[in-house]
Amino acid sequence: MLMFSRNSLYFFFLALLVSNCVSAQKNFSIVNKTSKVTIVYDNNSTKLDSIVANLLAEDIERVTSVRPQTSSDIKKVSGDIIVIGSVQSSLIQKFIGKSAFHKKLEGKWECFGLTIIEKPFKNIPKAFVIAGSDARGTAYGVFTLSEKIGISPWYWWADVPAKQQKELSITQSDFISSSPSVKYRGIFINDEDWGLQPWAAKTLEPETGDIGPKTYAKVFELLLRLKANMIWPAMHPSTKAFFHYSGNVAVAEAYQIIIGSSHAEPMLRNNVDEWNEKTMGHFNYTTNKKGVYKYWEDRVRQSSNINAIYTIGMRGVHDSQMEGVKTPDEAVPLLEQIFKDQRQLLAKYVNKDVTSVPQVFTAYKEVLDIYDKGLKLPEDVTLVWPDDNYGYIQRLNNEKEQMRKGGAGVYYHASYWGRPHDYLWLPSIHPSLMREEMMKAYETGANRLWVLNVGDIKPAEYNIQMFMDMAYNATPFTDSRYPKQHLYNWISSLFGKENAQKIQSILWEYYQLAFQRKPEFMGWSQTEPNTKTSYTEFNHFYFGDEAQKRIDRYNEIENYAKDLWRKIDSRLRDAFFELVHYPVVGASEINKKFLYRDKAYFYSRQNRLSADDYAKMSKNAYDSIVKATEYYNNQLANGKWRNIMSMKPRNLSVYQPADLPELTIDSTFSWGIAPEGFVTKDSSLLQHHNSLSLPSFDNLNKQKYFVDIFLSKHQTLKWTASVSDDWIRLSQENGVLNPLLGSNQTRIWVDIYWDNMSKDEKDGKIIFSDGNNQIAVNVHVAKKTVKELAGYNGFIEDNGFISIQANHFTTQTNRSLIQWKGLDGFGYSDNVLQALPILLKTNLSIDPDSIKRNNAFVGYDFYTFSQATPSVVVFILPTQPVNNNFSVHYAISLDDGPLKIIDTRTFGRSEEWKQNVLRNRAERKTEMPTLNAGRHTLKIYAIDPGVILDEIRIDLGGLKKAYSAISETKMKL
Repeated sequence: MLMFSRNSLYFFFLALLVSNCVSAQKNFSIVNKTSKVTIVYDNNSTKLDSIVANLLAEDIERVTSVRPQTSSDIKKVSGDIIVIGSVQSSLIQKFIGKSAFHKKLEGKWECFGLTIIEKPFKNIPKAFVIAGSDARGTAYGVFTLSEKIGISPWYWWADVPAKQQKELSITQSDFISSSPSVKYRGIFINDEDWGLQPWAAKTLEPETGDIGPKTYAKVFELLLRLKANMIWPAMHPSTKAFFHYSGNVAVAEAYQIIIGSSHAEPMLRNNVDEWNEKTMGHFNYTTNKKGVYKYWEDRVRQSSNINAIYTIGMRGVHDSQMEGVKTPDEAVPLLEQIFKDQRQLLAKYVNKDVTSVPQVFTAYKEVLDIYDKGLKLPEDVTLVWPDDNYGYIQRLNNEKEQMRKGGAGVYYHASYWGRPHDYLWLPSIHPSLMREEMMKAYETGANRLWVLNVGDIKPAEYNIQMFMDMAYNATPFTDSRYPKQHLYNWISSLFGKENAQKIQSILWEYYQLAFQRKPEFMGWSQTEPNTKTSYTEFNHFYFGDEAQKRIDRYNEIENYAKDLWRKIDSRLRDAFFELVHYPVVGASEINKKFLYRDKAYFYSRQNRLSADDYAKMSKNAYDSIVKATEYYNNQLANGKWRNIMSMKPRNLSVYQPADLPELTIDSTFSWGIAPEGFVTKDSSLLQHHNSLSLPSFDNLNKQKYFVDIFLSKHQTLKWTASVSDDWIRLSQENGVLNPLLGSNQTRIWVDIYWDNMSKDEKDGKIIFSDGNNQIAVNVHVAKKTVKELAGYNGFIEDNGFISIQANHFTTQTNRSLIQWKGLDGFGYSDNVLQALPILLKTNLSIDPDSIKRNNAFVGYDFYTFSQATPSVVVFILPTQPVNNNFSVHYAISLDDGPLKIIDTRTFGRSEEWKQNVLRNRAERKTEMPTLNAGRHTLKIYAIDPGVILDEIRIDLGGLKKAYSAISETKMKL
């Protein structure tokens, strides 16, 4: 007997929404050995009541294999019942009347109540009542019960099965939900050309040959199960306009889903499909006002009796600038006239009180520039702020905008087509980034409307789930630690607790790696204009082989995912493939495709036989993506998802097999050595046998470096490695190389036995030999004894650089309105600092003297071993200013010297902005005065709210390039 479902953690946080309505828990049997409930709804109420009643019956059948009857006639039923409806319905009033329970729901937005009533009528022993404040509230209550018995909102869209139970009962106390945190919550189906449209047209509803009512019914059911209420329909050239099929509008009305349209589609029009320039003229309100006005009028008249949110304003036909104006200044008066004309239409056909008609204006791309020129937007219109298409919101409400009657919202991307590069294939928006940006929006009053661009829906399932959960109940997401817990809760509800922790770790690492570089960006190519792929910026020769470390991290989660897929309950296998296996394997293999390609090229320059192996491994990685995608489309769920998944959206160069260079290996010398830090263009490493050296070791950093020994010729080689001194330690002292894949090179790790070191500095050698030839690698060691470092806990120099994670400050001073606060699970370092609070009425001074006196700062102690003129490199996340009162300032000083104020704000689609969003980092390098050897302090001052510090590097003359975070240079005792 099921008492609590796997979703119990979800209900813990749902309970945060409960009003003061507490009662003892009661037990209610849904299916037992002798009986089953009947589901009763009011036939005189909305069609949605009938829909969700039957969906609930199906959900119970999925759990128990027993389908309850549904009825709209309370007089004809007996036994225990589940009764559903809004508080306005006569059916619900028969059970709860005008009770306190009723009063807590009446007049509310999308609320629901759950209660068990004993013996409400003679022939009904128990009634489980699901009462909604409105139709959607009722639906949310029904689907809350579905989740409680173990039905995932993704049961259909991700093939998540229910746990089977012969008997099914639940416990329930009286429960009243609060209204959702965000009033309008929904998705934008976009760039559907490679997934949703061909799947709908060819697989789900070939009778329509398009995304039609059958597809939208499934989409709308998902939205209601996720407690969302709105759709911006698909609108690409591949898809007919939403209103083209009358069934689309009918099914939206049946499911009570509010129809809106994107930033480029005013008045519910799909310009791409519905505006015909040949017959209608230019989409230009200056030269063709009559034609455009009639075009809008026809749609407003057609939509006057449906649930709709009207986008007002005007842009070009398809995500382009408005025709007929050349500058933002010219656009302002024209747009203001357009507002008046559009609102006249709404007043004429929808409601004379136009302020009661939901309307939005999205300040997307160039429209934000027009808005900032003083555009007068009607006060009742919701102002929607967009992100920059890569997860960073362009700006949010200032103090005046927070007071607007129409409120504000956010248009956010989990998928995007455009410059500098698309990400349409795999889900890659980091949960912590989404939380930080959307909660920042929520805190500043953008809580009227949230829309998520989801591309094809699949495979962005988790991004959608989290976004909608935040929109419905923002409270738990105010804690930066919650995304990890939320992901765990979600996985537990899908796959059970036994595998939840491992799957959560796999997916969290997946998002961490994608945050550093999205899978689609690994080709280092760009779009619009499209460019060829090039070599990555991951370093193969320093920092322990940064590129190989990334490969290793991907291999680990890929192997875990594949292993779990084989071992997991067969009923869960399809869901696991869709939600875990495919995105993890796809991301891993596209990374390896390029990183192996890089190794093939770089290792050919070092004359390694393994260069050919890496070329083959690069090709194999591509083939693995092909194989996984073919499985997704043709075998998964018995072909249910045929045509849904494309591994080549837009067929860009990044999705093709890697462009491998012609590889030539000189076998004159049969083997060679490559120590860490050694890069050569010479075909023979043996010619450099007197100059091969490892970076220096010291006892405070306790470094470990690698030396690779490899074949340059097809042969079997026995090798040995000996050391000149007993303080040199090797991970391996002999071995055999052969030409087989994986056997033609070996990596030996080198570190130092510090207890065997007697001098302050010493030089030694590692001698590699095949019995005939020898190659020596020089080893330099410095044993430092610095009395000043006794008890020191700060950062220290390591071969000419210092690396610091921002959240590992030595000192912190909070002495102003804005302070540095830690955010967990975020950034390259997984732990960052943000300047908070977000809400400030005025910007702080950027006068250096004032900043030094008044602003909060974090301090980082570091120690240098020689005089140097440093550069300080600060890495922050590329967030935008919170609003137009602020920028993205912070300030730094060394040893309380002169303050340097830095602003990382970018404008438009500059090259700097492009690089920032491609790597989720903004970088500023600041030259500082000369420092003597010894102890120093770097201070970073908070100025503007929202700035997020991730990593600091101090270049003392020895810093090498690294793409990802460098290990901190802290003293190792």
